[in-house]
Amino acid sequence: MDETACRACGGRTGQLVLDLGEQPACDHFPQHDDPGPDPTYPLQMWLCSSCCLAQLANDATVPEEPRGAEPGALVDQAADAVARVAAAGLLSDKTRVAEYGSPHGGTWLGLLANRGLIPVYDDGPADVVLDCFGLMHSPDQSAALAQRVARVGKGGVLLLQYHALKTIICSGQWNALRHGHFAYYSTRALATMLSKNGFRPRMAWQFELYGGTVLLAASRDDGARLEPDGSVQSLLTEDARVGVCNSAVLHNLQQRARSHADSLHDWLVAERLAGNKVLGYGAASRAVALLRQAKVDRMLLPGVVDASPAKWGRRMPGTDIPIVDPTQLATDRPKAVLLFLPDLLAEVRAAYPTVEASAGRWVDAETLGSPPLG
Repeated sequence: MDETACRACGGRTGQLVLDLGEQPACDHFPQHDDPGPDPTYPLQMWLCSSCCLAQLANDATVPEEPRGAEPGALVDQAADAVARVAAAGLLSDKTRVAEYGSPHGGTWLGLLANRGLIPVYDDGPADVVLDCFGLMHSPDQSAALAQRVARVGKGGVLLLQYHALKTIICSGQWNALRHGHFAYYSTRALATMLSKNGFRPRMAWQFELYGGTVLLAASRDDGARLEPDGSVQSLLTEDARVGVCNSAVLHNLQQRARSHADSLHDWLVAERLAGNKVLGYGAASRAVALLRQAKVDRMLLPGVVDASPAKWGRRMPGTDIPIVDPTQLATDRPKAVLLFLPDLLAEVRAAYPTVEASAGRWVDAETLGSPPLG
């Protein structure tokens, strides 16, 4: 990407709003006996002044094969979303559906096929074109969206699911920024991108996943000038209130990154001085920059548990912290488990009851300084 060219509109005016310095690729998990050092790359967020799209400034990393396991929270949210879209009358029997999925895995096609929709696996047109967290992985946002809208048949609908920029701002989710994620959408920015392609948002649904995600339904602007319904208008109003186009508002994430990292480091030091063993849970991409910014090593965090066998025997990128299998929870009987993916709380509590049975507790890594989870 040209440093001055927006990935969506090509605009050349904007500002860097978040700079996390040099960071390793968060999907590159070296073998534990690999001494490193791991390659690092600049990690920065840039806000376009023309179309208001927050985006990854540059990315020299090469995506690796995903190694994660799909969380139950993501599966549950997909079922909820399909039910809501069906209730709105957008999913009729015999409807053709095409899906652009996330490289991290997961699909809605089984749920949609159960409702009588017919999956389209070639590049042909479809009545419903679905993108669930896939669009953000495209370096050329303009071309990627144009490809999707071009496949929407006459009278069809485009469904786009995204982690809302409003959520990132309001919850201080600075570590949502990562290599390979090229765009961070506000409803305002997506509406502008859709308009460029002759589409308009029609309705939207909000979900608690990741602290706040949106599923947006859009269709061709047929000249009738139908206004978006109240759900879309509400999101646009909230975007304006929060200041998603205000570079100063987004720059507040820089301060949040510093304070969050300091809080994590200080908390881990205090636990170690108190003689309390701590393990992490969830070798997630958002944990990589957090551990690096907080200068955490295996002396403070001796392991990160993960459910994916493909990650066992590896280490967290840019650190010496090993990734271990879940049996370590029962073996080590930690006094605290630092949860890097808060959406997993119900799932991990049910799967690993020995943590609390051994007087341990789950601690939200994203909200350190707040009361423990639950």
